[in-house]
Amino acid sequence: MNDTHGAQSGNFLASLPAPLEGEVFEDILRCRNVRIERIVSSDRPDPTPYDQDHDEWVCLLQGDAELWIAGATVSLKTGDYCFIPAHTPHRLVRTSSRPRCVWLAVHIA
Repeated sequence: MNDTHGAQSGNFLASLPAPLEGEVFEDILRCRNVRIERIVSSDRPDPTPYDQDHDEWVCLLQGDAELWIAGATVSLKTGDYCFIPAHTPHRLVRTSSRPRCVWLAVHIA
């Protein structure tokens, strides 16, 4: 990351980890009530549901996946996004292996 008077830049798809199972979470930026995160998924997602205290907007930048969101299955392909309100149970059901899933997640407190 470059840092010039507080400005930051980088490449979101550089140095991607290759998890064997679950996901790898990496904070890209934290600013006031917003956290931006890169998530890289394996093709064996963790079945544990999330129920977060904050809103989350996710965009699938690479791959294809299925999410379970409060009882409904949502299929996503590269470029698709969804908004998950706070306290909405959700989890990954399926993720592709090639290409592996790379997500941009924005958490809003």
